[in-house]
Amino acid sequence: MALAAETGCWGLLNLLPLPAWSRVVLALMLLDLAIYLQHRLFHAVPFLWRLHRVHHADPDYDLTTALRFHPLEIGLSLAVKCAAIVAIGAPALAVLVFEIVLNGAAMLNHANGRLPLAIDRRLRWLVVTPDMHRVHHSVIPRETNSNFGFNLPWWDRLFGTYRAQPAAATRRCGSASPACREPTN
Repeated sequence: MALAAETGCWGLLNLLPLPAWSRVVLALMLLDLAIYLQHRLFHAVPFLWRLHRVHHADPDYDLTTALRFHPLEIGLSLAVKCAAIVAIGAPALAVLVFEIVLNGAAMLNHANGRLPLAIDRRLRWLVVTPDMHRVHHSVIPRETNSNFGFNLPWWDRLFGTYRAQPAAATRRCGSASPACREPTN
């Protein structure tokens, strides 16, 4: 799709007289915004939520969670990405980099590890950290409907969906398993 958009001069970035490097950077940011908006949509529309719920169904929060999606959701997500690529006029290089970063970020922010709190607090201004995204996998609806970002955390802050921590430490992973609880000492 990106190659077709470049060849046909389709999309916003192909209409603007910008240097190639800035088109790549802008495309990366706009594609990330598109995925953020898609994620919110999959939580807001009941039919889409029924598909996306597969991703939230596992009571354990770990790397495999990043890979667990309903096949129809994957197909719909691909269609949304293709439409976004054409509308944005994303360069093929930006799409390639975005997909690599998106998949790596999804694995990172679904990892069941923890960063030291001081590092996490600073890092979550630049990227979505595991602890930040873990709130999104809570069983509490207002927490599940927060922290939608995968890579850039700015969209959650900008659109008011950022939640720093869950209401209860035992719900951080969407379950009360001992692995998800805060240390008591």
